[in-house]
Amino acid sequence: MRVDMDFDDLPDNRPPERQMSEPGPAVHHTAGDPAAFAPPFGVLRPPRPLMPFVFSSPHSGRVYPPEFIAASKLDPLTLRRSEDSFVEEIFQGAASLGAPLLHAHFPRAYLDVNREPYELDPAMFADPLPPHVNSRSLRVAGGLGTVARIVTEQAEIYRQPLTFAEVDRRIRLLYMPFHDTLRELLQDAYSHFGCAVLVDCHSMPSVGGPMDGDQGTNRPDIVLGDRYGTSCAPELTDTAEAILTRLGYSVMRNNPYAGGFNTEHYGRPARGLHALQIEINRSLYMDEARLRRLRGLKRLRSDMTTFMRELGAASADFLLGARGEAAS
Repeated sequence: MRVDMDFDDLPDNRPPERQMSEPGPAVHHTAGDPAAFAPPFGVLRPPRPLMPFVFSSPHSGRVYPPEFIAASKLDPLTLRRSEDSFVEEIFQGAASLGAPLLHAHFPRAYLDVNREPYELDPAMFADPLPPHVNSRSLRVAGGLGTVARIVTEQAEIYRQPLTFAEVDRRIRLLYMPFHDTLRELLQDAYSHFGCAVLVDCHSMPSVGGPMDGDQGTNRPDIVLGDRYGTSCAPELTDTAEAILTRLGYSVMRNNPYAGGFNTEHYGRPARGLHALQIEINRSLYMDEARLRRLRGLKRLRSDMTTFMRELGAASADFLLGARGEAAS
């Protein structure tokens, strides 16, 4: 019997566009119109669901429209520094374990789906913004709204002001379908298992940047973000940390990253919907200057497959127990 969950307070987006083909491994170019991302994201679906997990990589997209590059002050390599490069490859084993992996093809510098739908900086626009825009968030103030003003080096992206119409088109054609699909995947997991877990997958620079609280500090291998214990059952974070530590990784919680919009917005542990963010130190698997894979990626991919398998097995009992408690 299908078990439904009330998702009314989650993003109210259009029905998902089921477009599932996979991207190539390198940067390539499409037309500048967001409709030309064909498709805007990929979903690796398991043959059948075996665990109540949904893995998402919202920042690993690397399709850069030539018009976007031409409109930018920055060269393509600098634009790419905001990517969570190759994260979808690191977690690609999810489907073989019975869980879907959703990953964007469009880059974070073009549109960030780990933000509210309309976190926008008025200073970036040639025309006034409508009242529903959130222009006062800390993320907007830092230049990293739904459409970013800067990349991680504090470099301004755009040569000229944008129009709201072109940004609204990106949001409607890319952001909305991405979140519609994420909601669908979580609902399917919840319907099948009576609970659902979003693992939001990211990578981080190995050293804190100029706008970070840990500026100049070498970072641990992995940071787990659970919004300081509010976005998922504490047993889930405890278990994730224990598995990663046993695999040989140094792990911290919520510092410097406690979880972004997706973790905060989808995490409703009292209702059986959990969200955990994982940040992986880029120096473990890539050349951060040249954005190239290193040998460590193979080992990391194997370890993350082990991590996903063990997390699913170890968390089954308490997730189902928490579901029963929430229902009683």
